[in-house]
Amino acid sequence: MNFEQWLISAILLATLVLFVWGKYRHDVVAAIALGLCVLAGLVTAEDAFAGFGHPAVVTVAAVLVISDALRRSGVVDLIVQKILPYTEHPLSHILIMTSVVTVASAFMNNVGALALMLPVALATCSKHQRSPALILMPLAFGSILGGMTTAIGTPPNIIIAMMRAEVSGESFNMFDFSPVGVAIAIIGVLFITLLGWRLIPAARLKRSSPEQLFAIDEYLTEVIVTADSGLVGRPVEDIDGLDDGSIEVVGVAHRHGKTLSMRPGQRLNAGDILILQADPSEIQPLLDKNDLELITSADKKFAELTQGDLTLVEGVIKRGSVLEGRDVPFLRRRSGSSLALVGLAREGQQIRRRLRREQFQAGDILLLQGAADDVDEQLSELGMIPLAERNLSLGQPKKIAIALTIFAVAIALGVAKVLPLAVVFFLAVVVYLLLEILPVRNLYDAIDWPVIILLSAMIPVGSALQSTGLTQLLAAEVLALTEGIPVYLVIGLVLVVTMFLSDIINNAATAVIMAPLAYGIAMGLGVSPDPFFMAVAVGASCAFLTPIGHQSNTLVLGPGGYAFGDYWRMGLPLEILIVLLAVPLILLVWPL
Repeated sequence: MNFEQWLISAILLATLVLFVWGKYRHDVVAAIALGLCVLAGLVTAEDAFAGFGHPAVVTVAAVLVISDALRRSGVVDLIVQKILPYTEHPLSHILIMTSVVTVASAFMNNVGALALMLPVALATCSKHQRSPALILMPLAFGSILGGMTTAIGTPPNIIIAMMRAEVSGESFNMFDFSPVGVAIAIIGVLFITLLGWRLIPAARLKRSSPEQLFAIDEYLTEVIVTADSGLVGRPVEDIDGLDDGSIEVVGVAHRHGKTLSMRPGQRLNAGDILILQADPSEIQPLLDKNDLELITSADKKFAELTQGDLTLVEGVIKRGSVLEGRDVPFLRRRSGSSLALVGLAREGQQIRRRLRREQFQAGDILLLQGAADDVDEQLSELGMIPLAERNLSLGQPKKIAIALTIFAVAIALGVAKVLPLAVVFFLAVVVYLLLEILPVRNLYDAIDWPVIILLSAMIPVGSALQSTGLTQLLAAEVLALTEGIPVYLVIGLVLVVTMFLSDIINNAATAVIMAPLAYGIAMGLGVSPDPFFMAVAVGASCAFLTPIGHQSNTLVLGPGGYAFGDYWRMGLPLEILIVLLAVPLILLVWPL
């Protein structure tokens, strides 16, 4: 190895360690890797930001926006309305919900498809008195399986398609992934429905729905400011006993008035009712210090938290949310003190005390109180997905038809290779905007910017792996180690290694790293690179062992009440099944 190869090896190893460590978000890790490559002279300053204009990045961004346009048009809600009557039996419930999200994930971002179905799944579980754990892990796995069936279903497929274009001059087409991907998805859904869900620990299947985690009366207490209280005319911050963060004022109600959220410096009046979030055992000292009184059950009727301008909403924190690693004071500052944390649940267990000392994690469920008219928008800005039951909004039939027609035309143009996929999807977004199917103000809301930055930064790093000759060197080492082994076993090895990486680092980063290596191995063997590319595509879409390998897994961690170690129970046999099925299928469809 020469000096440059040692250098890029060190950077790649450090990048993998940072990805696995998880302290820094994946886009930050990718930016660090790119910065080191530029400083080391492995990537020129002129090429440092070439990834932002790469067709794969443009396609991923456009697909995210198109997914949002289809959602807004009412396409998915129309489908959901049709399937709800078929969820009576547990097996049909799993099959229907998993199949719908699998099909939806083939044509829209798989995380977006899961986010759309998550509230529906929880609502149907509540209706049939079933634990969300029965449905949510199958739902997450189905969204991952669906993504591998088309060129736009998941970022790794887009990356693989574009990489093939770079080395052969011709990209994989829209449905080139379908013969292998659809077969795997069908077998995967059947496995999940018939056997997989039975591998979920029984304790999880007995748990209640998320909303039942939060017994509000246990820790929401209402007290009245008496006429004799020294707090009359003073700001809320002067209440003695709030300093340690064990008690928080989350709202105030005037007698015979509406319940309002707290504003900094707001002064209290006699008769005001304070809504406190606290452990009941800690309330009495606060009452004694401040001349406050618990209100009677008769008085309590006019101070209901969910009446007036306030509402309670549950949301799950997405990976990459601004709340990750943050605390309650940050939440209050970010929301302008318009949101208050009322409850926190993690891995199906309610955290009852000292919420201000907790740092939020991806997958946490937050019970928040805020103004009813803008709480949904605030959840979106915070990187959270609401878990409350949605009223299905079917939109206008004409708009649904137009949205589907535009999408179908874009796919047809891409399949016919009239224009590259990046261009046709970009044009589809423009048409959605012109027809007001997608509001201009919401154009960029659906774009997962951390993924865009990750791809844009890792593409030049991947190029550095090739330009330094490290990819060829690693391919030669693999060929030496596997000399005399049948090619199908080498393809299986590439598939398994890719699966392993996708379980611990971002799947798009896995594809960027593994695709050049797979191509180098194929060239060394003197065979077509296509089956090796397909092995990487399938492997990068098989993050079933951990909740951190794919954002779909992270999203259901809290609502499903799962523990970290629950995923491999269903995920490991599913991955083994996929390996046994994928290798012969790949060689059948893409011969050497």
